[in-house]
Amino acid sequence: MSAADENVSAQQIDAMLPNILKIPYARHLGFTLLRDGTDIIGRMAYAEALIGNPQVRALHGGTLGALMELTAVCKLLTLARTTQVPKTVGISIEYLRSAGRVDTFARATVTHHGRRVANVRILAYQDDPLRPVAAATAHFLLATTPIVPREPKPAFTEDLPRSTP
Repeated sequence: MSAADENVSAQQIDAMLPNILKIPYARHLGFTLLRDGTDIIGRMAYAEALIGNPQVRALHGGTLGALMELTAVCKLLTLARTTQVPKTVGISIEYLRSAGRVDTFARATVTHHGRRVANVRILAYQDDPLRPVAAATAHFLLATTPIVPREPKPAFTEDLPRSTP
């Protein structure tokens, strides 16, 4: 995959965002997409409802994981020739430090993109991209063909031979 294949246009983001915002959890997270040159950045707007530890006032780890997974899916959708959402096979999250009470951003890098699977590395940060609050590695199953409803198989109509004693 060339660098030109990874360029993301403003039109791609504008076309993708309404579909992403149909996901209730994405709306709850305040998830939006930003364009940084030729790449996308996922943004989770800070909200009190996202606090996981009220004593430390840190964001809930699940919200960070969801931000990173959504960002990775959006990155793969910008590279795909289909609108089918990739299926998450597995995701491994490393929580590096406490995430405070500010907006959180995530950037995804595709490390492998095959015909059927893709691997993505995601970094989540707040103020400084060089000081991530979490990192993740995710594996996705890609859509290989459009989903077409299958015709139902015909019912078995022949009688089985009966054994006689």
